Amino acid sequence: MQHEHAKVFNKIPLSVLDLAPIRQGSNARESFKESVELAQHVERLGFNRYWFAEHHNMPGIASSATSVLISHIAGNTKHMRVGAGGIMLPNHATLVIAEQFGTLESLFPGRIDLGLGRAPGTDQATAFALRRTLNSGPEEFPMQVNELQDYFSDEPKTHVKAIPGQGLNVPIWLLGSSDFSARLAAHKGLPFSFASHFAPAYTIPALKLYRANFEPSDTLAKPYAMVGVNVIAADTNEEAEYLASSQYMQFLNLRRGKPRQLQPPIESMDSVWSPMEKAAVYESLDPRTTIVGDKDTVRERLIAFQEETQADEMIIGSQIFHLKDRLRSYEIVAELFD
Repeated sequence: MQHEHAKVFNKIPLSVLDLAPIRQGSNARESFKESVELAQHVERLGFNRYWFAEHHNMPGIASSATSVLISHIAGNTKHMRVGAGGIMLPNHATLVIAEQFGTLESLFPGRIDLGLGRAPGTDQATAFALRRTLNSGPEEFPMQVNELQDYFSDEPKTHVKAIPGQGLNVPIWLLGSSDFSARLAAHKGLPFSFASHFAPAYTIPALKLYRANFEPSDTLAKPYAMVGVNVIAADTNEEAEYLASSQYMQFLNLRRGKPRQLQPPIESMDSVWSPMEKAAVYESLDPRTTIVGDKDTVRERLIAFQEETQADEMIIGSQIFHLKDRLRSYEIVAELFD
């Protein structure tokens, strides 16, 4: 029976979500070096795509200039797709994103993905610093997506042209942690990636909405859904639980309103969080979508989640302090396909 499960699971592409973590005592330069090493490692392991997420004003996340990092990683890998998971579109002039990703697609043809989100990826004060106004917001997101698609078309309706960008086939994905982007992705016939790795409770409703309302487009004939999963894999369950404490502390510090660099793992979280804080962190890092354990545990839970979601692809994040442990975690996931 397990062998049959493995066959089903083997058909699903796996990808990587990298937040370019800045470890305690380190800096962004070291983070970027580690991202290159990780990207080259997972490319050899056969992972499908490598995405960065846009965040701002967070001491432990270095992926703020997302398009620059995409270029850096694409230039240091050979064939793996590289992209944004995602660009927070309300933070930007749409033309700028069209030009940036038109440039990336021109440099690395056939390898660039553009995932779009509508959240700010930061706090309100930082959003204002990015935009110089708070008059524009998430409600303008559908219009911005339309503008972006027009800039990439062969014959844009607007007199302003994205050069480079016009006529380039840059795949657009919509990202979401609620039902809004699920509906929009379905309406526009676009691939959809759901942030199950931090919004697990909304995963199934959003995927059902997306599939039930999907309208075929020139881009996509049928729904294509990718789900986010945190995986902290190690050679034993005990070691994996130890390594996972870094991610737990990251979410705990965010909930306390005191984001910090990624902390080294500790033996017991009970000395750090209160029972209420623990419950709040586990609400976001649900064991269904934050999978911590050895190879057997990871296999069992990944298969269960794929069967529950019927996902076409999984994108895996691993907020692990030491690079060697992070590399090993992705190795273990890849071994599930041997």
